[in-house]
Amino acid sequence: MSNWERLVWNQRGVLLQGLAVTVEVCLIAFAVAIVGGLTLCLIRMHVRPLRPVAIVLIEFFRATPIFVQLMWVTYVWPELFGWPNSFFTAGWLALGLQSSGYLAETFRAGIEGIARGHREAGYALGMPPLLVFRRIVMPQTLLTVAPSIVNQFTVIVKSSTLISVITVQDLMFQAMKLVNVWYEPIEILTVTAALYILFVFLVSTAGKLLADRLRRRYGLAAA
Repeated sequence: MSNWERLVWNQRGVLLQGLAVTVEVCLIAFAVAIVGGLTLCLIRMHVRPLRPVAIVLIEFFRATPIFVQLMWVTYVWPELFGWPNSFFTAGWLALGLQSSGYLAETFRAGIEGIARGHREAGYALGMPPLLVFRRIVMPQTLLTVAPSIVNQFTVIVKSSTLISVITVQDLMFQAMKLVNVWYEPIEILTVTAALYILFVFLVSTAGKLLADRLRRRYGLAAA
């Protein structure tokens, strides 16, 4: 029996189980980052009394290493707020919070880059501000910042390897457990790296296809 069969093929169930956890954590963290980033962006731009709070949070999330934020959310938040109450929740929350800081600035750059005349045209047609934002501002913003959003998702995927430190049984956790059992890391970690590469490739491809579809729908040439 070859090492690849013994260490990889025979352990495929464990590795795929870890991959499923990684995918779940990354998807939840990405959703949190999108919602959190857009919320912080809009507060910074349009809610003057809370603008300093939004700026502080954005800079804190961007400037703090992900490992520090992971430890902070895992061990400090439960003492202060009584939540999160599981390592799994702490994992996606820390990943989502850090990325929300970057996405807040991404959204702000996209919104500020839209020509004022586009908004004024909507107002001239009698559209209320919220409808102008939903029908004119956000579609153009999303098309502009789509590559940056997809790139941030790949950052989440790569940063997710750290959640194994708090015993979340993701792909990296399962891979290191197998390494510690067999003491033969080459085959196991090579396949682990390949699975991460495949995941990132699929995310990047899906993001590009979605962006191209949206550009065609709104009559813009694909980049």
